[in-house]
Amino acid sequence: MRILVTGGCGFIGSAVIRHLIAQTSHEILNLDCLTYAASPHAVGVAAASDRYTFRQVNICETAAVGAELAAFRPDAVMHLAAESHVDRSIDHAGAFVQANVTGTFSMLEAARIYWQALPATRRAAFRFHHVSTDEVFGTLGPHDPPFTEATPYDPRSPYSASKAASDHLVRAWWHTYGLPTFVTNTTNNYGIWHFPEKLVPLMIINAIEGRELPVYGTGKNIRDWLFVSDHAEALVRAVEHGQPGETYAIGARQPRTNLEVVHAICDVLDRLHPDPAGPHARLIRHVADRPGHDFRYEIDPSRAEQALGWKARHDFESGMDMTVRWYLEHARWWQAIRARRYAGQRLGQMA
Repeated sequence: MRILVTGGCGFIGSAVIRHLIAQTSHEILNLDCLTYAASPHAVGVAAASDRYTFRQVNICETAAVGAELAAFRPDAVMHLAAESHVDRSIDHAGAFVQANVTGTFSMLEAARIYWQALPATRRAAFRFHHVSTDEVFGTLGPHDPPFTEATPYDPRSPYSASKAASDHLVRAWWHTYGLPTFVTNTTNNYGIWHFPEKLVPLMIINAIEGRELPVYGTGKNIRDWLFVSDHAEALVRAVEHGQPGETYAIGARQPRTNLEVVHAICDVLDRLHPDPAGPHARLIRHVADRPGHDFRYEIDPSRAEQALGWKARHDFESGMDMTVRWYLEHARWWQAIRARRYAGQRLGQMA
């Protein structure tokens, strides 16, 4: 199979490419415009494979995307390119509408034009896989059942609203034009090559450097945590077996409060990288909460597990241990980001 991946230099996209090259025989074209959060080195040894090609392309440029589709002639598109940080969306909502809504529209149009010109057999086999988030479903109360594929949409932040809009576009192109699209929604990912503005890498790096560990509000907000390589495997299963018009909710059944996550990171660092000044948990500070902070996300992945023949391999403890070890061993990567792109400052405070 020939697969065009958008956002393949991002956190989840690079994990998908590493999995595709290491575990399959598929040929890959990676389209990425290399925003502030992209890391071209994150694809790892995949970059040296003769089955991997990279093109620096902005997905909002429909003609440029169309030219790449025509030249590469993929059997499927995996659309991961997106702006994804809620705090940044509070500060700069327009960038999220542009990337997530306009960018998805552009991808759908380029794919539709390409798909309609394919021979009948290839047209029937083609798939457009749109990768989305559980944040489109809004927030859960403490005793609500987890999200499923049937949960109504109720986005609460500029980020989640932009992703909800993109999901609706993807389904509209299936119902109106017949473009064989489907959607996967997932919960919070963590793991290697994660840009250090998100909770897990920010806490790891701050703790390594002896900085304060800022926890929003009480820290009791709950997320369901999925190790990124497990998600990558699920996404590849989806592009290989997913059916047009369907939705697959992907999760790991591993909910933790934000405060539990930070304490888990501190515990791993106390073991692997002890601080002479004392336990890393001493650095935890509770700070003003984020505007509109959703209380809880959690997914019931039963249907996706059955349909895709997939289940998360890593438990939270082993996944976090691997993640912390990676950040300890790759200090040069995140130190360069700290120096040039993001110094760890708080975003999304609505000053």
